Amino acid sequence: MFTSSPKPPLTGRPTAESLDPESLLRGRRNAPAKGWRRLVYKASGGWIKPGESPEVRRRRELVTRARTPVTAGHHRVAVLSLKGGVGKTTTTVGLGATLAQVRGDRVIAVDANPDRGTLSDKLVLETSATVRDLLNERDQVKRYVDIRAFTSQAPSRLEVLASDRDPSVSEAFSGSDYQAVSQVLENFYSICITDCGTGLLHSAMGGVLGLADQIVLVSSPSVDGARAASATLDWLEAHHYADLVKNATVVLCSVRPRSKSAVDIKKLEAHFAARCRAVIRVPYDPHLEEGAEIDLDRLQEPTRDAYLQLAACVGDGFAGIRE
Repeated sequence: MFTSSPKPPLTGRPTAESLDPESLLRGRRNAPAKGWRRLVYKASGGWIKPGESPEVRRRRELVTRARTPVTAGHHRVAVLSLKGGVGKTTTTVGLGATLAQVRGDRVIAVDANPDRGTLSDKLVLETSATVRDLLNERDQVKRYVDIRAFTSQAPSRLEVLASDRDPSVSEAFSGSDYQAVSQVLENFYSICITDCGTGLLHSAMGGVLGLADQIVLVSSPSVDGARAASATLDWLEAHHYADLVKNATVVLCSVRPRSKSAVDIKKLEAHFAARCRAVIRVPYDPHLEEGAEIDLDRLQEPTRDAYLQLAACVGDGFAGIRE
């Protein structure tokens, strides 16, 4: 039988709960971070505290959504794109790093490309171990310290499990391989973000989609990129993944500087918004164009905000119960 926690008597007398930091520490709560509110706050020695700006409240709401508890204990997010060069791997790291930075649990990104992937290029590697090494030694993994021997961790706390970097390796990553790795990872991580290959028919993709709780579909804001992304949704719906489509988040990633493109971005957003749960636009960022390690602190403010929006949208799915 469910019983609620006892409540303090309604006597009007002070209790221990009334001695909270927000009420005792002047300026502890809602101190303005910038702008005229910050100037007024500092000039008054903290006595005058203007109300929060709409932007601060909006950011707090996004962070709260990104911090949604994973009710099922483990949640798998697949990041897809049929077209290469649209920012799929960059989106995987940007999303994973943002979630790892704002949450307190463990987040890992896995390179599930059947061939050599580039996920490991986005951070400084701490180990030369790959997903293949974990597969071969998975029976020896009993504790978190054991699995850390196979992963690298970014400053954001995001961990990455790399794919084979040697192009001469003939044994491709398969669907059964992914399932075996997933069984290991779910014991140590709350969230697993999978960077998929660009093909829908290879075995690894079947394993990824079969276990995915939600998908993030990445596209460039171009005609051919949008057509490829929409065709991906068509394929998923035709192969019994309609629920993943309905709850998907589409990312329109600008991988080049702003140009005189005639593409109507708002129409692209409307097209995908009619098919999926959310659409996020990630602007061009010089740091991302480098193609090297991604450091959230080096991103421009609009880019960081876009990844926080993406993390919030993905976080909305954490409260769902896996069937």
